[in-house]
Amino acid sequence: MSHSSTLKMQIEGMNCASCVGRIEKALNSASGVSNVSVNLASESVQVNYDETLTPKDVADTLQQAGYPAVSESITFDVANMSCASCVGRVEKALKAGDGVLEASVNLATESATVRYAAGAITPAAIAELSTAAGYPATLEKAEPTETADRKADEIRHLKNKVLLSAALALPVFLIEMGSHFIPGVHTLVANTIGMQNSFYLQFVLTTIVLFGPGLQFYTKGFPSLFKGAPDMNSLVALGTTAAYVFSLVSTFAPHILPAGTVNVYYEAAAVIVVLILLGRFLEARAKGRTGEAIQTLIGMQAKTARVQRNGTTVEVPIEEIVVGDEIQVRPGEKIAVDGTVISGSSFVDESMITGEPIPVEKASGDEVVGATINGTGALSIRAGKVGNDTVLSQIIQMVEQAQGAKLPIQGLVDKITAWFVPAVITIALITMAVWFLFGPDPALSLALVAGVAVLIIACPCAMGLATPTSIMVGTGRAAELGVLFRKGDALQMLQETKVVALDKTGTLTAGHPELTDIILRDGMEESHVLKLIAAVEQNSEHPIAKAIVKAAQERGLDLPTPESFDSLTGFGVSASVDGHEVLVGADRLMEREGITLGKLFGEGSALATHGKTPLYAAVDGQIAAVIAVADPIKPTTPAAIKALHALGLKVAMITGDNQKTADAIAAELGIDTVVAEVLPDGKVRALEDLRKGASGKLAFVGDGINDAPALAAADVGIAIGTGTDVAIEAADVVLMAGDLNGVVNAFHISQQTMRNIRQNLFWAFGYNTLLIPVAAGVLYPFGGPLLSPVLAAGAMALSSVFVLTNALRLRWIKATAAH
Repeated sequence: MSHSSTLKMQIEGMNCASCVGRIEKALNSASGVSNVSVNLASESVQVNYDETLTPKDVADTLQQAGYPAVSESITFDVANMSCASCVGRVEKALKAGDGVLEASVNLATESATVRYAAGAITPAAIAELSTAAGYPATLEKAEPTETADRKADEIRHLKNKVLLSAALALPVFLIEMGSHFIPGVHTLVANTIGMQNSFYLQFVLTTIVLFGPGLQFYTKGFPSLFKGAPDMNSLVALGTTAAYVFSLVSTFAPHILPAGTVNVYYEAAAVIVVLILLGRFLEARAKGRTGEAIQTLIGMQAKTARVQRNGTTVEVPIEEIVVGDEIQVRPGEKIAVDGTVISGSSFVDESMITGEPIPVEKASGDEVVGATINGTGALSIRAGKVGNDTVLSQIIQMVEQAQGAKLPIQGLVDKITAWFVPAVITIALITMAVWFLFGPDPALSLALVAGVAVLIIACPCAMGLATPTSIMVGTGRAAELGVLFRKGDALQMLQETKVVALDKTGTLTAGHPELTDIILRDGMEESHVLKLIAAVEQNSEHPIAKAIVKAAQERGLDLPTPESFDSLTGFGVSASVDGHEVLVGADRLMEREGITLGKLFGEGSALATHGKTPLYAAVDGQIAAVIAVADPIKPTTPAAIKALHALGLKVAMITGDNQKTADAIAAELGIDTVVAEVLPDGKVRALEDLRKGASGKLAFVGDGINDAPALAAADVGIAIGTGTDVAIEAADVVLMAGDLNGVVNAFHISQQTMRNIRQNLFWAFGYNTLLIPVAAGVLYPFGGPLLSPVLAAGAMALSSVFVLTNALRLRWIKATAAH
């Protein structure tokens, strides 16, 4: 069986949806690639490939397609090397890292230089590859520019381009457009510098704009066009070149043009470049904000920790912490890594991981999670998981994978954009021909204006950004609310779900029995009776016995040791405690011993109808109390069930309980469908039965090991994060908090995100559908306008900014249920 690897890379040169299609086509044609997902919003690609390929092969394929992977180089000091075979081993270990493109090891300088794909692997992870092979590596030079810094540089560079091109284009725009719209400007220009000189001035300024800040459109657009794969840059290059060349002829060889058609369109070429650069600048800024959730998560990590080394406490970067280290955490500090408390006690704020606002008490033996915040106590922690194994690192990886996912709805966009740009060029050529052959004078000028307007207005940026930006912002916000989409397509599947099936134990309920009721015979004292019962049960390992003892301890009762104890198999137990003869068991035990239950029998029957287990206690031959033990419903469950109904969902419960008990719980919670008496291995079959009656997708919520098959079998598996690793691995969505509020939030976020995607797609397709004909001039014969190329460029830039701004609204999705 072949081993599959996943690689995520940042890519340069992506501008529109057609770029996405070309990258996917290039990578899918490579032997060994099984799946490709390209994200225009994050300018990244996620590739699944087998062992026949290396990350360098993937990077080479991208380079040949004209979209190079962003790479970084870093140098390490490497210890313990002694010969050429050591060099080979280190290089082999380094090259095995996902995202490592090249590795060169120098024995003389005892160093290694590694080139790797930005976003695919971290310098710390690369160093760990060498260290794990037996050759400890430490950073020799400062870490390279992070993605956020690189985006900041890109935004700054674009801003400078916009300012320079705008300063150069403004005089051109004022001279040419002022002559059309402001009386007297034409006369002023003619009487001062002269019209011909004004053409020369516009020529100089426009040439600088086009071949300075705007050069990228031509160096990328024309090669793509000549390869038969035109993109957005090709449309801009064609449109501005047409306007520029016509203006050149009008300036330097007007005699070759038909009479009445001499005109210059320098302002169109220059301002189009300015507006599209402005659009890209605004896009880059908005794109930076779509990934803020990841940056926020990364920023949660502690940077250093106080670690015990050689008998002293030293402060070290968290990258240097190893499993087994003893870490000292002072009050108010962030906990550096996942681990176990070995001494001290404190309350820890885990809200950034679970979404729960109430701090959790931690003492010796308790597990703690990295990036959570210690309260007022001091803790000593034994490091258990470090680096990429910590909970926070796993969360970041899940969010990144979900953000890079391609939803089924994206398939429609891909099909359209595959032919969109060639179709636009064809429409522009037809538009020019129709205007030239059938248009009024000056036909050539009007043909040029209409053709350029069609080319510029139809750039499919908004189409390409519509889906990925919403996914990035929606999944990022979900992570902040404690909902992790492990698989991106779950975002769409949840929105299509009609039935949500809930495992009872640990999902609807706490997952462990508790003493819920104690009803006394008249004249009995609760603390006295409970002390006697708990004293009898304290040596039993049965969960019900443990629940009774725990309740007594929580009340501060001091439990005596029984003088005698006898287990009555199938009936209960008897014991002598503090001089009293105590019996605890089912009603049949009392009946056997001839003890009259009186009105407590009715109380016990009522408790049983509510899904609780009643036990009777007798003291010195007389009934004393009936107590009830049950797996209690979580406090948040009833409101969460109501919220799921409000979202239009049917709710089903799957449980191993008998039908009577299950029906009682379902009636109490308002659950629509009950599937009871299900054996652990029968949950998948129960889901299949539920699916037959469902009109949409089916989701299943569970938390235990025996839930893993059902989580995998459902259309969407939702694991409660307080459950087992096995359940979480089988799920599509993971909830960090241990209650159903997370399920409600998951559905709410899915619905809001999918609505946002549809809004974006409606705008993107509607914009092009409506404005391409307007740009082509279909309204002109009916007295309507002929759209200026400048206005077309402005509309195109605004459409992309609109899509991004709309997606960013998802950052303010509110949790639908308070934890």
